[in-house]
Amino acid sequence: IYRRLQPFCCYVWQFAVQLKRAKEMATTPTSPKREERLDARVTREEKQLIESAANLRGTSSSDFVRMAIREAALKTIREYESLTLAENSRKVFVEALLNPPKPNEKARAAAQRYKRRFA
Repeated sequence: IYRRLQPFCCYVWQFAVQLKRAKEMATTPTSPKREERLDARVTREEKQLIESAANLRGTSSSDFVRMAIREAALKTIREYESLTLAENSRKVFVEALLNPPKPNEKARAAAQRYKRRFA
């Protein structure tokens, strides 16, 4: 019986460790003081969904929403920044597209290898 339950016991142990870490992170005394407030109206179904997800993570609904919003904001900013080029970089990029440099010896050799291998 122990051998059959061993994988399950390991899973429960890992879950307990993760839950403990999440609670410790949520109550860390060195975390910055949160003084700003953000309110949002949600439907009953959305609130129940948020509460269920927060319970699964072992955090409060407020902490769950705060962490989810932060992750979404950072992702949005990263995506925007990766698609936005500085003015100088944009000019260099467009110039390289419109007037590409002539291939050097290494580029020509690589093209020949490619043709021999895949043509």
